[in-house]
Amino acid sequence: MGYGGSTSQDAQSRAYSIPLADLNPGDPDLFRTDTHWPYFERLRKEEPVHWCRASEFGPYWSVTKYQDIMSVDTNHHVFSSDAALGGITIRDARPDLRRPSFIAMDPPKHDVQRKAVSPIVSPANLQTMERIIRERAAKILDALPIGETFDWVDKVSIELTTQMLATLFDFPFEERRKLTHWSDIATALPIKGGLVETEEQRQAELMQCLAYFTKLWNERVNEAPRGDLISMMAHSDATRNMSPDEYLGNIILLIVGGNDTTRNSISGGVLALNQNPAEYAKLRANPDLIASMVPEIIRWQTPLAHMRRTATEDIALGDKTIKKGDKVVMWYVSGNRDADAIDNPNAFIIDRERPRQHLSFGFGIHRCVGNRLAELQLKIVWEEILKRWRFVEVVGEPRRVRSSFVKGYETLPVRIHK
Repeated sequence: MGYGGSTSQDAQSRAYSIPLADLNPGDPDLFRTDTHWPYFERLRKEEPVHWCRASEFGPYWSVTKYQDIMSVDTNHHVFSSDAALGGITIRDARPDLRRPSFIAMDPPKHDVQRKAVSPIVSPANLQTMERIIRERAAKILDALPIGETFDWVDKVSIELTTQMLATLFDFPFEERRKLTHWSDIATALPIKGGLVETEEQRQAELMQCLAYFTKLWNERVNEAPRGDLISMMAHSDATRNMSPDEYLGNIILLIVGGNDTTRNSISGGVLALNQNPAEYAKLRANPDLIASMVPEIIRWQTPLAHMRRTATEDIALGDKTIKKGDKVVMWYVSGNRDADAIDNPNAFIIDRERPRQHLSFGFGIHRCVGNRLAELQLKIVWEEILKRWRFVEVVGEPRRVRSSFVKGYETLPVRIHK
């Protein structure tokens, strides 16, 4: 269990036996099976800036070292996020389906749209939310079955983050699971038997999302400004005249950003503590360690494995020349395990000296706008867990998402002991 969990000897030898030129670290099946770790380890050692010439996503550059990722992430002039050039994920949206959102924009438009929604995570607002999150977390945890196996992802991680999202949007509370569904639809890879089988099916579902949120927009735009995200966008000069496509793009960004990341870190924390029982014992002995454990969980989990950019001009990175128009993938999941930047990076250590030194929130102008809210939710959920039980036991293998973008869990079977 030296990596993130269960990397086998087979995966290790496979990762090192493939010719470098044929290595495709973005294969979603590597993430589904949690066997991606040795591929990135090898790239960091042998070819930190690597060209994958063929994959289901086309050719792309992989950037795998912490400092190289930082230099790409903070240079938005050369490395563009623009949806029109391909956006922020390794998977290109079809040209006719490329939706702008402020994360998939460059300045100046990015800056004004981001500013329109950032008051939602102001210090004053976070203070108000703390009470709400704590009440809800307590209620969710108190309703859990004791002594029997249940799915932590569904009962805790999804429920808590979906309730929070419903509050941020002032979305009808009894219909909040629609938000979870649309988040999963937006990020799922089309595959037979999967959540979506075709791109057309995804678009049809996202049109239902747009219709629902358009109804909410029309209500809010005709009322006095309020403190929810939809009202903020409806009343801001920067966002009130968005096209339907742009509105949907921003809604999906806010849903995925507020749902997938926190949800998978809540699940990942339970798994990490079970895989590292000495750290769990340390936490029980000193609950004050929650403050440093939360950013360590976020580093360890890296809930979004990568962000992608497109080069707007030729540029040297490491010993390689990236050409204008090339797709460049910053593997946060790899940078967070780079021993040149982080001490003992494959170890889960809840009292690290510098726990916030990780890449999971990104850097530069696109640094995650909700990072403090994500940390707050994790902090509260662990405070409330420790008040109630000594041990949340993982009793089976998690089922992971088949995605090299969202690094997450579909299920995590657990049992709580009295």
